[in-house]
Amino acid sequence: MLKKTITEALEPLATLFFPPHCAHCKTRLEAGMDFCSDCEALIERIKAPRCESCSQPYDCLTGEFTCPNCRGEAFYFECAVAVVRSRSVIRDLIHRIKYGKEIWLARVLAQIAAEGLEDSRLVDEEFDALVPVPLHPKRLREREYNQAAVIAENLSRRTAIPVLSALERRRYTTTQTALDRKNRRQNLRNAFSVVKNADVTNKNLLLVDDVLTTGSTLDACAAVLLERGASSVRALTVARG
Repeated sequence: MLKKTITEALEPLATLFFPPHCAHCKTRLEAGMDFCSDCEALIERIKAPRCESCSQPYDCLTGEFTCPNCRGEAFYFECAVAVVRSRSVIRDLIHRIKYGKEIWLARVLAQIAAEGLEDSRLVDEEFDALVPVPLHPKRLREREYNQAAVIAENLSRRTAIPVLSALERRRYTTTQTALDRKNRRQNLRNAFSVVKNADVTNKNLLLVDDVLTTGSTLDACAAVLLERGASSVRALTVARG
């Protein structure tokens, strides 16, 4: 409580010496804002109609539906919720946190991700833990931090849902950028495992990552969590590729 009081007392002073700027274009802002109006207008939030499984938006359909890419697929996660499209402003922020070491952007991205908790697929769920998608140790050494983990930590501070680092990436995989869903699944076979002594039994878990593309990574993570006894696994990402 004392720490919170001190932090709140110092906020006006911090704003005076370090005035807020747009996370994308660096335009000076009023306190409490992350984006200027121009950049905010470029952020495409995903709304219905969108696929119930993978959040891919479709303007030509109505009601609840499963998209052609997901129809007939057996996913281990219940659903994968993405909040915004990975374009323009958002693509820039994700690129900067992953490759530019701008770890401070985790707070901004977590705030966007938090909107996903109001999605109809997640809003009534009670989660025991947030589980960040892990990096392989080699990539973690290169990047120095896992962007999914720092986003999850910031999301935890907003929601009071604890972070459980239950997964490890035990096999280094080639980049998946150019692979389709089938090849991504093959590329990820046996890539993940549950950390020794991580208790996921009977827990309702929410996987957290920065971007959802085909859902193959999230599905591989969900599979090993369910195998170790998790009750359910859903997923939340900032963006949809």
